[in-house]
Amino acid sequence: MKAIQKRFTLKGFTLVELLIVIALLGALAIGLIGALDPFEQLKKGTDTGTRNSVSEIHSAVIRYYALKGLMPWCPTTGCELNKVYVASAPLSDPAMLTYLGNVIATGELKSNFTTVQSGELGKIFVTGTDAQVVVCYKPGSKSFRSDKNTKFDVAGVEKVNYATVCKTDSDANACFWCVQ
Repeated sequence: MKAIQKRFTLKGFTLVELLIVIALLGALAIGLIGALDPFEQLKKGTDTGTRNSVSEIHSAVIRYYALKGLMPWCPTTGCELNKVYVASAPLSDPAMLTYLGNVIATGELKSNFTTVQSGELGKIFVTGTDAQVVVCYKPGSKSFRSDKNTKFDVAGVEKVNYATVCKTDSDANACFWCVQ
């Protein structure tokens, strides 16, 4: 009888051992959740979508220029050389929506682009001249703010000392990710 009892007692974990293992796993899970920062992950996802839209808009405007021989904000008679026609305007601006409509009308952007991207249009800024377009946005996530291409002001001009200035969260020193 003693041998049978001894055999059963050696084959399992005590309640204390199980509680210690569960407590350790809980502590590891809490540490992992803290390291992943779910809000930062959401910001990164939003920034990825916005960055794709910025690139898409820039490419569409360049293709429009290749088709029409002028930028969408230029009158049909053409633009003056080196004149800034659009100065850091958000895409939600009524004039910019008209210019974006010109690009959509040529088929360079999908017809529902402004509807699908309506929440992001105010975060994307365009600066345009007779032959150049700069499209920018301000990243919200830490990893995108530290990206090497996040070094411009809203007009696409590279900031002096951007390596130190752009790492802050201050709106006065806001740095933008741009495609030019």
